[in-house]
Amino acid sequence: MITNRVIFFIFDSVHLLDLAGAVTVFYESGCCGKKYDMRYVSPYFNPGTSSGLGFTNVEPLGSVTVDKDDIVIIAGMEIEKWNRADDHLWIPWLQSAATSGATIASVCTAAFALAAAGLLNGQNCTTHWAWTTVLQQKYPLLKVIENKLFVQSGRIFTSAGIATGIDLALYLIEEQHGAAFASLVAQDMVVYIRRDGTEAQSSIYLQNRQHINHSIHQVQDFITRHLHHKITIGELADLIFISPRNLTRLFKSSTGITIGQYIQLLRQEKAKQLLKTKHKLAWIAKECGYNSTAQLRKFVKEANG
Repeated sequence: MITNRVIFFIFDSVHLLDLAGAVTVFYESGCCGKKYDMRYVSPYFNPGTSSGLGFTNVEPLGSVTVDKDDIVIIAGMEIEKWNRADDHLWIPWLQSAATSGATIASVCTAAFALAAAGLLNGQNCTTHWAWTTVLQQKYPLLKVIENKLFVQSGRIFTSAGIATGIDLALYLIEEQHGAAFASLVAQDMVVYIRRDGTEAQSSIYLQNRQHINHSIHQVQDFITRHLHHKITIGELADLIFISPRNLTRLFKSSTGITIGQYIQLLRQEKAKQLLKTKHKLAWIAKECGYNSTAQLRKFVKEANG
């Protein structure tokens, strides 16, 4: 059963991965059991990519009327070749799509298109790190945020670009079908889920990972796999070849919390899950890295108020 429609908006000189990454997520969703009606529209008859590959059989904008249940994804384009003389060809359509209440999402430099259409005025947003300063300067009414995979403002999403379009698409899948299904799609694509999502806001496994620092993602993955051991900052620092002091600073700036806080939250999260099983408290305490069952009982008491 088709549960929704995804409309991919294609500019000329579109960046191929910006488009293909998001397309693949929704295609794989269909392979995993949740099918989408995928449409491709453009203000141009045969739009091309920044890498030279061209498209055919792309529908004109006027052939598709967006409604509130649709998802519209605008893939990033090569800004230097973006023809602003053609604004009249697409801005009214995009504004109408937003007015309908549809979910509007930009990948990479497509945030400039949302800004040009006035959809980001007074809103938090982001784009590729190389363009955040330019975006803010060109559109001072925006609130451009750096070091985020993607930013949500109501039903408008902007992402940092390139592969983060995959993260954003997985988030949108999770919104509609839940965290477990989004994880299944990610597994099918052999990619990590790096961002937090609405259905799993309480899950520390998905929180504090919406940054774009790959080294800190490595550290977080290591911590998750080794909770049952004593973990030292020195050990984590060696993992990514920096000093413990630099790791402490970088981890806090990327995630918003300290390494110690992160480890504690992970242990609490794992304990909550294991306490639902029939395992003995001593085994659960050991698996979660608690020094004793007394320490685990203290956590349970605090969690229950």
